Amino acid sequence: MRSVRLVYEYDEKGLIEFAPLQGGLAEKYELKGYSEKGGGSMVMLREEDGEVFTKGDALIELGKSLGGVFWALAFGFSIFPKHLRNGLYDLVAKNRYKLAGSCELPDEGLRKRIRE
Repeated sequence: MRSVRLVYEYDEKGLIEFAPLQGGLAEKYELKGYSEKGGGSMVMLREEDGEVFTKGDALIELGKSLGGVFWALAFGFSIFPKHLRNGLYDLVAKNRYKLAGSCELPDEGLRKRIRE
């Protein structure tokens, strides 16, 4: 949830919405298969064309969507081969509680952007 909160805070245009991979929206778009045991899955659906991005590719697409410094980070990350990006993503996801601590409950503004 901490990474969701970070994206929420930097998404000044309010373009990014969030949905659990166990919810109805994920079922509608057939995304449940992307969920990993123990969590740590990142899947980004670009609704205008239905393209699905996972792991490192999802981070790149997210950076492009947020713009600014995140666009620059996404560009830098995109230089690495996909298997290295995904390996780094997996390493961070595996250790996310050590790196970021425990989850917080979403505030009202964030709850409005979470779709089921």
